[in-house]
Amino acid sequence: MNKLLTTLEQIWKTKTLRERILFTLLALVIFRVAAHITIPGANVEAIRGLLDQSQGTGSLLNVFSMLTGGAMENFSLVLMGLTPYINASIIMQLLGVIVPSLEELKKEGEVGQKKINQYTRILTVPLAFVQSYGMMMLLNRFSPGEMLIDTGDMSIMLPMMLTVTAGTVFLMWLGELITEKGLGNGISILIFAGIVATVPTQVAGAMQAATMPVIIGLVIATLLLTIFIVYVSEAERRVPVVYASRRSSIQQKSFLPMKINQAGMIPIIFAVSLVSMPSVLAQFFSRSESGFLVSLGEFFMKHFNPGSPTLIYNVFYAVLIFAFTFFYVSITFEPKKVADNIQKRGGYVPGYRPGPETTKFLKQTSERLAFWGGLFLAAVAIIPTIFQQWISGGAGTISLFISGAGMIIVVSVVLDMIRRINAQLVMHDYEKL
Repeated sequence: MNKLLTTLEQIWKTKTLRERILFTLLALVIFRVAAHITIPGANVEAIRGLLDQSQGTGSLLNVFSMLTGGAMENFSLVLMGLTPYINASIIMQLLGVIVPSLEELKKEGEVGQKKINQYTRILTVPLAFVQSYGMMMLLNRFSPGEMLIDTGDMSIMLPMMLTVTAGTVFLMWLGELITEKGLGNGISILIFAGIVATVPTQVAGAMQAATMPVIIGLVIATLLLTIFIVYVSEAERRVPVVYASRRSSIQQKSFLPMKINQAGMIPIIFAVSLVSMPSVLAQFFSRSESGFLVSLGEFFMKHFNPGSPTLIYNVFYAVLIFAFTFFYVSITFEPKKVADNIQKRGGYVPGYRPGPETTKFLKQTSERLAFWGGLFLAAVAIIPTIFQQWISGGAGTISLFISGAGMIIVVSVVLDMIRRINAQLVMHDYEKL
């Protein structure tokens, strides 16, 4: 306890670190205020009722509401959250593999990355505009009775879509300010804040719907899940590297750290986008005049409903996460480039010749880590939903305080902030010497 108090005192006395923390907290307060400013023109009470009918972090609408910190419940300025920006980032990463000019920009270092970031911001605007329309249409489709938003009146829809788009751009700007003047990756911190903001609601819902033994079980399950995620997130394969010194015969030994979960949250984001499509299509098919489409919609609603995931849903979800993990790692980790960099610095991996042999070894190591990383992400995404179904007796009305996917984001952001704080403290102590 004394050590903790000493560390907190040291953090507060470090002027640069104190200013960064205070700026981050101020930005988060602004974000939470924006999440409660309602856009006129929608039936907010009906939207909240719709979300109450589909309780549980597994529900499609509630998952989206969780990532936006409850912005959907309030139909707020930041209704779409940072989803368009995340999608734009993913698209740019994929295009970086396909488009030669973007691939060349990636090789230009910091200057090239700035241009790619600028393209990502530009792409976010049309994506936010289109997705805002799709979200409003989706809310109406999920509504069993009354119309939540008059999507047929463009004099109402257009101002709403422009406002929501502006809200996403505002969050993107706020996130970049946090990155520059705050503590850590601003985009990740805003998503983290949105997830944490829903925890009190989840706890209150669990206490109303569950008995004390079930609540204790939820707390234990959340703690175990957190420990598991922290353990795997920090785990890495250290590839030994030896560098020959030109000034002496003494060799310098180092290592190349390769994380087990190299892909982070991206595979789950990909998988959620695809696995939620059948339930979205089911809403449109249910009102079709074609008997085949109606039957197909009923099949999708039965087997691909995020609110009550079946065995087919879970298997499909897990396979998608596993496949996207391999795909994403293959486009982000370049074994040949890493091997060339090691060779240029006069280094080598013991037991492997510089060049093709080292490249092959790094590729095999990356694929093996991707295998276990994919299993980890699939387990974290699937096991909590199975646990929720079990404790709810198959009804899915009781959920963990934070979903598995949300927990990965929370843990990764907290660990990143701890590293940055420690780095700032070390730098401050070094400057005093």
